[in-house]
Amino acid sequence: MGVTEVTAAPPLPAHPDPWLDAVLSGPLPHELSYAIGGPFHLLLPDRFDTNAAAFRAVLDEFGVEGRVYYAKKANKAAAWIERCALSGTGVDVAGSGELRDALGCGVPGENIVVTGPAKADALLRVAVLQGCLIAVDALDELERVIGIGRPARVLLRRRPPAQPNSRFGLDDGELERALVRCREAGVVMEGFSFHLSGYDPLMRAELAGELVDLCLKAQASGLRADRISIGGGFAVDYTDAPHWERYLRDQRPEHYHAGKSFAPGDFYPYHSPVAGPDALRAVLAAHGLAGRLREAGVKLLLEPGRALLDRAGCTVFRVQGVKDLDGYGIVTVDGSSLSLSEQWFDSEYLPDPVLLSRTGPGEPYAACVGGATCLESDMVTWRKVRFPARPAVGDLLVYPNTAGYQMDSNESPFHELPLPPKVVLDTADGSTRWRFDRPPLA
Repeated sequence: MGVTEVTAAPPLPAHPDPWLDAVLSGPLPHELSYAIGGPFHLLLPDRFDTNAAAFRAVLDEFGVEGRVYYAKKANKAAAWIERCALSGTGVDVAGSGELRDALGCGVPGENIVVTGPAKADALLRVAVLQGCLIAVDALDELERVIGIGRPARVLLRRRPPAQPNSRFGLDDGELERALVRCREAGVVMEGFSFHLSGYDPLMRAELAGELVDLCLKAQASGLRADRISIGGGFAVDYTDAPHWERYLRDQRPEHYHAGKSFAPGDFYPYHSPVAGPDALRAVLAAHGLAGRLREAGVKLLLEPGRALLDRAGCTVFRVQGVKDLDGYGIVTVDGSSLSLSEQWFDSEYLPDPVLLSRTGPGEPYAACVGGATCLESDMVTWRKVRFPARPAVGDLLVYPNTAGYQMDSNESPFHELPLPPKVVLDTADGSTRWRFDRPPLA
């Protein structure tokens, strides 16, 4: 069964990655699949180190003092937190489990920022005792911090004026009352933060500039206020512009199993002309932000998650069966769509899976990819991907660049399927060795 333009969705290959290709072309993926007996995630911690260093280099380039915090929610693996502990990279946590895991991996409390709405009392207590920086989201939360009766480090989170319906942050009146309470209670008010949806560097820079003004005003009233946090929102560039533009222009329901349809706005922006460290560079260059930070002596904190995990991992499934339909096929793999979390957003993970065939090239074949459960909706890939050959039982499908949010946001042992383990590739001594990631601390 050949492939036609009607059956196959437009291709969307991930950016080339020669180092990972060399790993995938060897025996290791098939050996791991045989040993594990199910899907697994490959983690590349060296890439995490490189990405974190690239963000720090941009701060240095602009002469801006600051700190990079890894947003832990993007991936639960201990490998990233262990790297943070060694490199001095901060960690952004939002719950007691994340805080306990960061501390247990050796990250000192002073390098941890605690975010999230309506934080539990137990989380606040440990955060205060360990000297963490707490992004206060509401007036009652500030009172609970004060009630712990120990010196506390806080940021006051401002609700973005451009997103007045956001459930995060304090409005102008609440900020004024919070500043008064910080002075009265002797709270170490270190500055301000915000939670801003979207990836627009100009909007992020504009709001950051307003926070600098708030710092100067707070300093005039006797508060420390010498830093701001601009959160995350640094896009990842998965594919090139021509493939992305073609996909958005040409994709239509017949390219998907069962006529599934997606609007262009349903997808993550898999191509971004300004991404990762370049997005931070754009933020600092906009509205003279870097100069304002230097002049005011205000530090810049940022909390990238996905961007620190760019090209730092992939997900591997084993082909369990292939069914020929009218003009395309369904490949069933040994896992479920819960191991790729884009479905959480009623969307599709678009970088094309790569077929690791045991028999070599053949006639092109179009197929979607289903999970090994009894749900019609359990589709790992709804679209009909153009494979270089008909997949066969025992072949592997590799989904590239899945470390950021895809691996474990939705993980579930539904149908008693085991959770895919995370396999860490270590290359410290010039060789490539593997180990299982340490599970989160209980």
